[in-house]
Amino acid sequence: MRSIDLNADVGEGTAPGGDDGELLDLVTSASVACGFHAGDPASMRRTVEAAVRRGVAIGAHPSYRDRAGFGRRPLDVAPAQVRADVLAQVGALERVARAAGARVRYVKAHGALYHRMADDEACARAVVAAVAEAGDLVLLAPPAPVLLEVARGAGVPVAVEAFADRAYRADGRLVPRTEAGAVRTDSDDVARQALSLALDSRVTAVDGTEVALVAASICLHGDTPGAVALARAVRHALESAGVVLAPFAP
Repeated sequence: MRSIDLNADVGEGTAPGGDDGELLDLVTSASVACGFHAGDPASMRRTVEAAVRRGVAIGAHPSYRDRAGFGRRPLDVAPAQVRADVLAQVGALERVARAAGARVRYVKAHGALYHRMADDEACARAVVAAVAEAGDLVLLAPPAPVLLEVARGAGVPVAVEAFADRAYRADGRLVPRTEAGAVRTDSDDVARQALSLALDSRVTAVDGTEVALVAASICLHGDTPGAVALARAVRHALESAGVVLAPFAP
């Protein structure tokens, strides 16, 4: 029986009323904003406690120090600073998680940092080094050969992520958010893409190309319009198809 994780980026202040509770009712892992692109100590505590009550796995969602750009602007941050910033954010969330009787299980970079580390080996090494230093954590990441090789070389376990609410190109990369149609908001389309990823390890690119993508976790963005309804549709579709939803990180 196929098993897969369903994760969401949360604690970013983008949910209706600032409450991610409805989304946390539907996912199995929560990537919590750690303060650099969104969130603060109070929101981290609130989000972590809500996840713990629901048995949802907790992950750190670090980014560039870029609240004005929501962490989605490409920035020329030196690798040494990237390492320090990621470690600081993971550490901050870990302290919150411990206070709530839980722990951080994985790290998933946010926005521009997530995309940069997929192509920039120095940046990939910086993020991987921070994850290794932070402790026994899994790196949730795109299926980028450079990044995967760096992580494996450092002995850091990696789980590959795919997106239900984002469009893909024929080369397996996400369509940039600056382009029309990059974010999927139709619940049928999003559920169909999640099913294809979970059952067939494939995604259909915008040009109709079938792209192989073996993922351990499927993501839904908390700031996608109608995120809760999309998550509900995805969860229903996966469970109806016999897919078991469970956290990927031990």
